[in-house]
Amino acid sequence: MPDKRLTSILSSSSLLLFLPVIILNMSCNPSMQTYKRSQLLMGTIVEITVAADREETTDKAITAAFKEIRRLEEIMSTYIPSSDISMVNAAAGINPVKVHRDLILAVKKALEFADLSGGAFNISIGPAIDLWNVEKPERIPSEKDLAAIRPLTDYKNIIIDEGAGTLFLKKRGMKINLGGIGKGIAADYAYNILNQHGIKSGIIGVAGDLKAFGKRPDGKLWNVGITHPRRKGDIIANVHLTDMSISTSGDYERYFIKDGIRYHHILSPDTLYPSRGFQSVSIIAKDSTITDALSTAIFAMGPEKGLKLLEGLTDVEGIVVLEDGRIETSSGLKENKMIEVEIFK
Repeated sequence: MPDKRLTSILSSSSLLLFLPVIILNMSCNPSMQTYKRSQLLMGTIVEITVAADREETTDKAITAAFKEIRRLEEIMSTYIPSSDISMVNAAAGINPVKVHRDLILAVKKALEFADLSGGAFNISIGPAIDLWNVEKPERIPSEKDLAAIRPLTDYKNIIIDEGAGTLFLKKRGMKINLGGIGKGIAADYAYNILNQHGIKSGIIGVAGDLKAFGKRPDGKLWNVGITHPRRKGDIIANVHLTDMSISTSGDYERYFIKDGIRYHHILSPDTLYPSRGFQSVSIIAKDSTITDALSTAIFAMGPEKGLKLLEGLTDVEGIVVLEDGRIETSSGLKENKMIEVEIFK
């Protein structure tokens, strides 16, 4: 049965070779040109490719889109001490903090996905992310350390007061982190800016989150390759799409291996350990906010619960690589006329 909660969410709403998804080469016709620019934003390479016939107008549009992503970064990044989200985290257990409306909307959306996934999507897992910190020397947190921060990871202790425009974390030491949804939000906002500037065709890549709209200069759908999670430089699938978004979450971007065990950055809120069962999860839907959050949530849930959630959603498709390397797809993928997929097993 279609999930009515997702219907509500839908309605309310690296260089790329090294990203979980790869924009493949395209051919152009003489009447249109392809313009591509990239910037380092949100801790990753953001790449915007558009098809248009006027360079000056296109350059202004892409510049404005990058500016919008930087604006969001200054509001939502936990790496910027002066950001709204950093101020909320610093005031945890002390007082509500007045924040930008965009952060209110982002947190509200994140909490909807938390409810939809039974808590698997959890932006309050920040203290556990800090403990693991897989980008630094290999350290596995002790059970004692994890038990100490577990009370700080309950997303129901995030209080939104839309009237006052404030966010409040009820317990000292709580931290929220929008890493599982923020880049998807950025791609959607950048698309809105491009659209306002009259750009009708392009693809926006923010790490593993891509939004494609319109068609390529040759009239074909945009091509996106999904990175193979174990063979660098290879892809597991070629996805042709338009007016759709695709996001991939995987265990191969930020990780370390110790005693033969892979420890990665996507944590299970149940165990506060890296989630097991998938190598990667790619989700395809209309908006990047949705695909970003669902790819994270389904990965964190594991195959049994995650695939069950995927099959119960409308207008959402998926391609997953299980822990043993098998590739599975959602049952509706082949029938979706907005998407064409080639799987390489």
